[in-house]
Amino acid sequence: MAHTLKIAALQLGSFSTKKEAIANANNQIRMAAKDKGAKLVILPECWNSPFNTKDFGRNAEQIPNGETSKAMAKAAADNNIYLVGGTYPEEDGGKLYNTCPVWGPKGEFLGKYRKMHLFEANIPGKVKYNEPSVNTPGNQFLTFNIGDLKVGVGICYDQRFAEFAGAYRQLGCDMLVYPSAFDTYTGPLHFELTAQSRALDNSMFVVLCSQARDNSQEFVSYGYSTVCDPWGRVMCRAGEEPEMLIADLDLRMLTDVKKQLPILHQKRNDIYELKVKK
Repeated sequence: MAHTLKIAALQLGSFSTKKEAIANANNQIRMAAKDKGAKLVILPECWNSPFNTKDFGRNAEQIPNGETSKAMAKAAADNNIYLVGGTYPEEDGGKLYNTCPVWGPKGEFLGKYRKMHLFEANIPGKVKYNEPSVNTPGNQFLTFNIGDLKVGVGICYDQRFAEFAGAYRQLGCDMLVYPSAFDTYTGPLHFELTAQSRALDNSMFVVLCSQARDNSQEFVSYGYSTVCDPWGRVMCRAGEEPEMLIADLDLRMLTDVKKQLPILHQKRNDIYELKVKK
């Protein structure tokens, strides 16, 4: 395994058209790869269209054959990077999904992950959202490899489910990435905390890549993209505005933490266990 991996989490701002959003993403991806040397670039949740239930259907496209996917495949190839394409609405068989596609450095399509846990919250006076009213939940995990490093993909609300991250650990992952868009009420309470918890629970790197905050949108994203190391420490975080978050991951830490704090080998599987069904 290579000793280090430079990653970029792009906390993108919102734009009035899909064309403008794609152009901005292309520019930011190029800067992350060419100027900063990132080998893995991660985009946020619903970056090419508003994160509003009424907008999912009209902005949905085929993955990987739609407009946004074709642009992102080209961006991955042009910049010789692994690209976690954030999420955007996918239409398939008359159903809508909140989907994250991934491409390799030759522009090859590595797979897509459909959000399993759909965001539903009703906190009076704070936040009300019902993603299950429009989207269908996925039921398949997605992993990909960067050399010997195995990466798992989740989306936003998925990070609240400890068993979900634990399932990826069982699948051999040492890193989890979550394109995200927390709301501004639960974000300050839980966003960084869940990143640290999932990293600590599973001795892995965790990256939460959020939308930037835009108070003009119906759904206002929290921001504060965060990278945590396998000790559960915050390596770096963004603010509220559009930002390119760069982190150098020391992959030797993955071996060190397992030796120094061997919790993964001390689980009492004779008494309790987590089972991945698919």
